[in-house]
Amino acid sequence: MARTRQRWLPALLIPFALAIAVLFGSVQAGATVSLPPKAAEEILAMIARTEVRAFSGTVEQTAELGLPEVPTSGPGIAPGAVSALEFLTGSHTARVYVDGPLRARLQVLDQMAERDVVINGGDAWFYNSRDNSATHLSAPAKPTVPEKYEPRMLPPDMSAPDMPTPEAMASRFLAAVDASTEVTASESSTVAGRSAYSLVLNPRSTETLVDSVTIDVDSETGLPLGVEVRANGQAEPAYSLAYTQLDLSTPDAELFNFTAPPGATVTEKVLPVKPVPTMAMPSTPVPDPAVAEPEVRGPGASVTGKGWDSVISLPAGSAPAELTSNPQLSQALQPVGGGRALTTSLLSVLILDDGRVYAGMVPLERLQSAAAAQ
Repeated sequence: MARTRQRWLPALLIPFALAIAVLFGSVQAGATVSLPPKAAEEILAMIARTEVRAFSGTVEQTAELGLPEVPTSGPGIAPGAVSALEFLTGSHTARVYVDGPLRARLQVLDQMAERDVVINGGDAWFYNSRDNSATHLSAPAKPTVPEKYEPRMLPPDMSAPDMPTPEAMASRFLAAVDASTEVTASESSTVAGRSAYSLVLNPRSTETLVDSVTIDVDSETGLPLGVEVRANGQAEPAYSLAYTQLDLSTPDAELFNFTAPPGATVTEKVLPVKPVPTMAMPSTPVPDPAVAEPEVRGPGASVTGKGWDSVISLPAGSAPAELTSNPQLSQALQPVGGGRALTTSLLSVLILDDGRVYAGMVPLERLQSAAAAQ
């Protein structure tokens, strides 16, 4: 099984890197139910064999990372801007619709407005009703992609598998399972009215901020229904993602057709097609040492440490704008020697004055040590 030590970090850095993934949603599982016992390996096999490709449902997010509430308006904050930090605090509700790998819709239900992400083949729309603004992303007419992908499709990081669902988040954690992780089965439960097996990932590290990751798996289909991440020393889950309602029938095709409302401000963008990455689902938590690890994404990015203790470093000038120039992020940063830092119960980010960036699911001191060594 080809796994990469650096994939643990992107699993929690998604909200900083992908415009879609910041809209994650979740809720905790319900009461314990009685199911035939299954070993961890059997539950992993269920996930790998799941054939659910079309569904709709409601997801809710609860994030208790120790961050202050983030303002959505004010000096330096663009009207209608979607902030990763906004979705890393408090609770949020969304509706999600998926029909195969190329059609998906997400409706984030704000208190006084709605935000929509609609993906349909080679087109994606991002709409905010609060200021009636829309961004239309389209792929080139004839992208160069592997034969198994249809023409006129968006780059892989904009396709439906990366929509904010428990399955997408669970896949990223499971794809990184290696010898640094103990994988066990726990008590079964109920999620969105469906009985579920529970798979628990426990770091074999004393350096990481993560205590455990629990994945609730539908007992009938093998579809991940919820993900819960706990932090060391924190009683309540630091982050949870799960369905509160789920329908496994195919959504109405009209849901994936979007037309900007009258008077909307529309921004058009064409995206180049990127090489298609691979992320095989593991069938066992034991890594295959014979398979080489792919490089870390991003120009000049590097990884120090292994497993849950990994630290990703970005050289000066290569960090995404979401990390270096986001006005909301700036309000959450604290001054430290040589730069600024974001510290949460699960993730630490260090932005140095010289432009270098370090991030990891480790304490800030670990990042500072890694920076001092380079």
